[in-house]
Amino acid sequence: MDVLPAIDIRNGSVVRLQQGDYGRQKTYADDPPAVAERYIAAGASWLHVVDLDAARSGELTHTDVIEAICARARQAGAKVQSGGGVRNSERIRRLQQAGAERVVIGSAAMKHWAWFAELLDDEAVPNAGLALGLDAREGRLTAEGWTEALDLRAVDLAGRVRGSGLGAIVYTDIDRDGMLSGINAEATAEIIAATDVPVIASGGAGSLEDIRTSRRIGCRGVILGKALYEGRINLSEALAAARS
Repeated sequence: MDVLPAIDIRNGSVVRLQQGDYGRQKTYADDPPAVAERYIAAGASWLHVVDLDAARSGELTHTDVIEAICARARQAGAKVQSGGGVRNSERIRRLQQAGAERVVIGSAAMKHWAWFAELLDDEAVPNAGLALGLDAREGRLTAEGWTEALDLRAVDLAGRVRGSGLGAIVYTDIDRDGMLSGINAEATAEIIAATDVPVIASGGAGSLEDIRTSRRIGCRGVILGKALYEGRINLSEALAAARS
């Protein structure tokens, strides 16, 4: 199982939000590529990079920073999964050109499913290089940087992509995100049962036990954010727990 350190970028800095609330932000660093280097040096083979400004506005904002992170990752043999503001095929290409191995598509897929379904049939965009981002509160999906509630269930969309060959589903429990209260194992397990696409858990991981739980229920990855920045989890120990 992969452990993906999260690098959330807003106004050029590395930040964490609580429960997706842009008004409850804590800033941890002003040099995202340096943070990426630190995680790679600790053994991370994947990074999860989010352009929070783009997620809210719909316009890619920090592509140059993401490109710098991807360059440093590539030099060390690591990979980057990136999302935020991916609303059309051109933005997918821009992030791929920046060096992202996997591009996460969230709001655009949920609100324009016909477009996303066509994208899955587009041979010019390999499905393995895409991830479906499912961000939910109590199982119901949200969009536009978690500011818009949708009348869709995350588990239903996970079922729709069974057999698609997508690189991953990133399932985020928004109410737990940034709270260090533990992953939502029950909801994440439902997503895993609904699909054959690899599932990455996000939101709430605060201890090594969350890493072990993610592995036990069948996750292919778990994203760590605040727990790393606050020193609650040591990355090297997390990587070891993911392998054991």
